[in-house]
Amino acid sequence: MTFAHPWFLLLLLVIPLAAWLLGRRGPRPAFLYSSTALVRNLAGATRSSAGAALLALRWLALALFIMALARPQKIESQTTVKASGVDIVVAVDLSTSMEAMDFELNGKRVNRLVIAKDVLRRFITRRPNDRIGLVAFAGRAYVASPLTLDHDALLTNLERLEIGLIEDRTAIGAALAAAVNRLRDVQSKSKIVILMTDGQNNVTKITPEKAADAAQSLGVKVYTIGVGTRGLAPTPVVDPWTGQRVLQMRPVDIDEKTLQAIAEQTGGKYYRADSTDTLRQIYAEIDRLEKTEAEMKKFVRRHELMAWFVLPGLLVLLAEVGLGHTLWRRLP
Repeated sequence: MTFAHPWFLLLLLVIPLAAWLLGRRGPRPAFLYSSTALVRNLAGATRSSAGAALLALRWLALALFIMALARPQKIESQTTVKASGVDIVVAVDLSTSMEAMDFELNGKRVNRLVIAKDVLRRFITRRPNDRIGLVAFAGRAYVASPLTLDHDALLTNLERLEIGLIEDRTAIGAALAAAVNRLRDVQSKSKIVILMTDGQNNVTKITPEKAADAAQSLGVKVYTIGVGTRGLAPTPVVDPWTGQRVLQMRPVDIDEKTLQAIAEQTGGKYYRADSTDTLRQIYAEIDRLEKTEAEMKKFVRRHELMAWFVLPGLLVLLAEVGLGHTLWRRLP
């Protein structure tokens, strides 16, 4: 809460001074007697505190009116921020092949999705002024997070991504189309898609070539990343005899030709991430993309709270007048 005219609050300092001065003068006598012998029998009467209470109510009403004069306000505002001219949508592969454990994190072997989320989390943290969205895909694609500057919500949605949330397969074309569609109507200097996958497109409803054509026509630059080591990768599978999950060496099958073609057609670049350090370097390079700062307008919405002080002040004043003429009536 703030005040439009805070200098009126200085009048509150006058109230205790005025109360002290009135207290020194004492109350005004109601009757004058020629001799104290006439009221000797009243000497033992109990003094009533009604007068002090009524006076306190009047001081309280005055204080509330002074607060109202200062115009208290509640402000809802959006501060001026500098937003980058780069809008980014990241498409993350959630197919079962992303369970391959050919990466390391903090000295421990982890699967591809774990390291992809870790590197992406750092990337998002380094670009606080970019609007970033998130698309997850396997057999189909869905928007996990719209373009947003609320990176806390974005990171929360990133943590929710797990293998098995979507039916298995690898719909690269659908993922790219969903990411490009997020950027269709935005006005920005640079529109970028980062597509991470470890396989080949095996869903033909939307081909990668058609999605790349759409990206090119809309001026969207696509950076593609093939995630996975070269050759064979340890992949968890279920042993049919014991029912337990065991690691089995399986070939890494990334359609690098298609990913390279998508990147070249849209003016982006293809990367092969075969280790944790390589993947981090890739995102560090993408992080050096051109950035333009555009200042967003600041707007302030004020809610006047004067009535919250005027109305109680009136009620207190009415209570003081009413009690003074009824229950705590005083002699003239």
